[in-house]
Amino acid sequence: MAFVDEAKIKVSGGSGGDGSVAFHREPYKPKGGPDGGDGGDGGSVILRADRSVGTLLELRDHPHVAADRGGHGEGKRRNGARARDRIVLVPPGTAVHEEDGTLVADLANEADEFVAARGGRGGRGNVRFATATRRAPAFADKGEPGQEAWLKLELRLLADVGLVGFPNAGKSTLIARISAAKPKIADYPFTTLEPNLGVVQTGDTSFVVADIPGLVPGASEGRGLGHRFLKHVSRAALLLFLVDPTAQDRDCAKDVAVLRNELAAFDPALAERPCLVVLTKSDAAEDEIELLRETYPDAIAISSVSGHGLDELLRRVVAAVEKERAEAPPRRGYVRHISRPEALQVTSEGGAWRVRWTNAERAVAMTNLDNEEAVTRLQHQLISMGVEKALLGAGAKPGDEVRIGGEAFDFEPEAPDEDGLDDAS
Repeated sequence: MAFVDEAKIKVSGGSGGDGSVAFHREPYKPKGGPDGGDGGDGGSVILRADRSVGTLLELRDHPHVAADRGGHGEGKRRNGARARDRIVLVPPGTAVHEEDGTLVADLANEADEFVAARGGRGGRGNVRFATATRRAPAFADKGEPGQEAWLKLELRLLADVGLVGFPNAGKSTLIARISAAKPKIADYPFTTLEPNLGVVQTGDTSFVVADIPGLVPGASEGRGLGHRFLKHVSRAALLLFLVDPTAQDRDCAKDVAVLRNELAAFDPALAERPCLVVLTKSDAAEDEIELLRETYPDAIAISSVSGHGLDELLRRVVAAVEKERAEAPPRRGYVRHISRPEALQVTSEGGAWRVRWTNAERAVAMTNLDNEEAVTRLQHQLISMGVEKALLGAGAKPGDEVRIGGEAFDFEPEAPDEDGLDDAS
């Protein structure tokens, strides 16, 4: 399966079911009254982190995700069924962004959830609108539309240790030697085209290692392959800088400084992360390693082929990982709960008046505009909400076009009356 770490998806909550307009029918009870049931709520789209998923490939290939609508209400006060939520599994470590880039959720741990699009409320049946003065309401609510949104998903692998180095530095050989990972290994640069994860077990401790494609100078500006995958070491507690002493086209004594600069340009916090310098291929470059020790006195020299130095490397990695785990707070998921106090807005729009307010848009969307009684009730709702007053204050005149949500009306202002249709019910 291809490794895909970004996807743009459209999520659509299910609409609520329509309320029912029905009247009780029974012999010898000519005035049985209204008995239309409510519609069921629509299903929500929920993103859930699950370890069984390791890539965003499925969502990239099928970006439209929708939940089912609720069942319609029926006579005899039978309510429609609530639709099931649509559960979408994503890899742990998936960050969710709005279209403008705002982070709204970070599903860092197994079973973390984010409601990406809520389902709409079911419409009320006509039995709900019966009052002492309105005994036979012949209207009901339509179901509320579900929420819709475009979201950008970005996967950041959950690894304890990140391997960073130039192409052909020996990262893939190392991860293959110390874990069960099977990356592609060859003696030419850019063998690794996508990140590899390996689980290392040593004694009673296990940790996850991430091997990302090799960096090149200018990677933070988009050169080479590794810049696309730097985000996958952003959660690592420890970085291993792998230096290849046999490289002929670089000054190996400056490798770590160059790599640090690339990390800092991508994310300043990465340059401050705890790290170890690892001199690879020690069996083929003994003289070069002795020279490099002047620059990297605390470096560990290893050979992933012969196994030289691996025990010492793992011992120091385990100590660093355990120290970080003990000091760092538990990793927590993040879900942004947004409470936006919304004000009623009336603006001019192409020769008409546009009313923007969720409450008014919801009222219009849930009204059956083909039913005269329902339209009369909507008019009284909008008056009680202050929409008519706001339109008059903005300069609207009788006969002007008013747009609310996806509907347009002729403005016919009138004062609220006392006939019981003010929808307190």
